[in-house]
Amino acid sequence: MSGIPHDHYEPSTGGEKWLHSRLPIVGLLYDTLMIPTPKNLNWMWIWGIVLAFCLALQIITGIVLVMHYTPHVDLAFGSIEHIMRNVNGGAMLRYLHMNGASLFFVAVYAHIFRGLYYGSYKAPREITWIVGMLIYLLMMGTAFMGYVLPWGQMSFWGATVITGLFGAIPFIGESIQTWLLGGPAVDNATLNRFFSLHYLLPFVIAGLVIVHIWAFHTTGNNNPTGVEVRRTSKADAEKDTLPFWPYFVIKDLFALAVVLVVFFAVVGFMPNYLGHPDNYIEANPLATPAHIVPEWYFLPFYAILRAFDSEVWVVIAANFVTGGIVDAKFFGVLAMFGAIVVMALVPWLDTSSVRSGRYRPMFKMWFWLFVVNFFVLMWVGAMPAEGIYPYIALLGSTYWFAYFLVILPLLGVLEKPLPQPDTIEDDFKAHYGKSSSNDGATAATPAE
Repeated sequence: MSGIPHDHYEPSTGGEKWLHSRLPIVGLLYDTLMIPTPKNLNWMWIWGIVLAFCLALQIITGIVLVMHYTPHVDLAFGSIEHIMRNVNGGAMLRYLHMNGASLFFVAVYAHIFRGLYYGSYKAPREITWIVGMLIYLLMMGTAFMGYVLPWGQMSFWGATVITGLFGAIPFIGESIQTWLLGGPAVDNATLNRFFSLHYLLPFVIAGLVIVHIWAFHTTGNNNPTGVEVRRTSKADAEKDTLPFWPYFVIKDLFALAVVLVVFFAVVGFMPNYLGHPDNYIEANPLATPAHIVPEWYFLPFYAILRAFDSEVWVVIAANFVTGGIVDAKFFGVLAMFGAIVVMALVPWLDTSSVRSGRYRPMFKMWFWLFVVNFFVLMWVGAMPAEGIYPYIALLGSTYWFAYFLVILPLLGVLEKPLPQPDTIEDDFKAHYGKSSSNDGATAATPAE
């Protein structure tokens, strides 16, 4: 699987040899568990197992919930109440599913920020990054459609607002919107389509996760230094790595246990904290909520969507150049999806030859400002589009695009990086002394 030299599975018994010659599944599992992993991985490398847990949790709880859910506008809200009140363990299952989505996005944002900081998107891992961004997009689509299913006030009006964005696309927007809704407005056909896709997409995500894992097993894991594992010989590779089992499996399981303590505390004691009270009111097309907001994990992009109104000069210019084709609504849609596209293109926008942000002093400052900006956009996305909030959203949106399209390309030219270690072993020795043997003493990980 990996280009790093290491021992591969060798069947010993007759039964193992027979199975291996016909279906080498044991060898595949062995090579996956024993894959050489850079021994200097820090605690930011634990989010993969959290994401795997979340995906399994969402699929399992979703399958059970579907057994009691009715995808019909007259019955959906009542079926949710039935699950909460009458199904054995139904309330716990629903709260696990609801808050599992939030944990999923907490983990994926931490995973993405770690990748951005340590340069996990740089060659030869561009495909790994692109597949990861496809998974993220499918997660967003799945979560949005799942939010519609309870058929509460925020579900209905959130679906109305978001699907209305497709109508802003020139010439073909109305046709796309009608096709997506299954009719002229959000109604029963919409709910059925969203239910079907919400049930299907997690299995597509699971398939892409397998491709994602396959991709980084082929290129090898990145690590905090950004220095590649030596592939000159098996002896050199062993000095830079440890087998994934048992060292990193045990570490990941410990981290998962800590995360789950917090998760189950939220599920048990404050399960509705991240939800919206309006969604416990049945959908009413004749009563618009005072303030329509999406789930918290969509808020940064919702803020970008709303930032570009008809008074922003770049919108005015685009409208003038295109003869009115690109209006404020369409520009907002382009900006929202463009914010994800520029993040997906970062392997080619970052021109620095140094992979890890640990050795890039100027990059660190701009990166942490980007992280702060993400949370500012999240906050302002939950605020009404009035007063000072649109100006803050516009500033935050401007910095988002400037970071990827201007700052990262320029840093590659202007920045003077710090000296990097020659090998992963050198970095490990700098943290833990001169021991380089593959024993229990090397199983610790840097705190950074």
